[in-house]
Amino acid sequence: MYHSRVERPLAGYLSRYVASRVSAFPPLVWFGSYNLTFQMICDADCLISNVEAKWPGSVHDSRIFRASPIYEGLSQGAFSGVLLGDKGYACESFLLTPLSDPQTPAQQAYNHAHNKTRARIEMTFGLLKSRFQCLHHLRVSPDRACDVFAACAVLHNIAGLKRRDPPRVAVDVDWENAPIFPDNVNGRLAREQYIARYFT
Repeated sequence: MYHSRVERPLAGYLSRYVASRVSAFPPLVWFGSYNLTFQMICDADCLISNVEAKWPGSVHDSRIFRASPIYEGLSQGAFSGVLLGDKGYACESFLLTPLSDPQTPAQQAYNHAHNKTRARIEMTFGLLKSRFQCLHHLRVSPDRACDVFAACAVLHNIAGLKRRDPPRVAVDVDWENAPIFPDNVNGRLAREQYIARYFT
């Protein structure tokens, strides 16, 4: 998830600088500005396959996911595959999260592989913000900010498909995100099956 603070145009002039940050930080609200949260799903090539761009910054990542068409489709079996999420998400059979306290070497290997693989979404957010500097300085209405973010995601994919050189980006990863929903029993079972099948 990505949070962006967006300045509201005030009385015919633009407000001061707008900062953007990764969702691991709690949403803050400043006078004359607001936060938005953007959910993205990407593949190993950092191509974006899904964007949810409409939520206020105060909404928890997992609540956004549970309200998304992707969650509904995955939970009803309409899509196949598995997503990786951070600790802030409830473990589901289609959304694997890291173990909070890995004990065995297999569990530690799973967490290592999970974190290494999940780093691609953080890299994708970093590439997006590096490629489109406007995402650091949005001074538009919330609806327009959501449209701008979605348009930047589309242009990012076009650049990726045309193999344009991505900008250099340093990934600052802080994935501590407290869960608000408990793990699903089937999700924990699916995670344990993945660990037993691929990491033992």
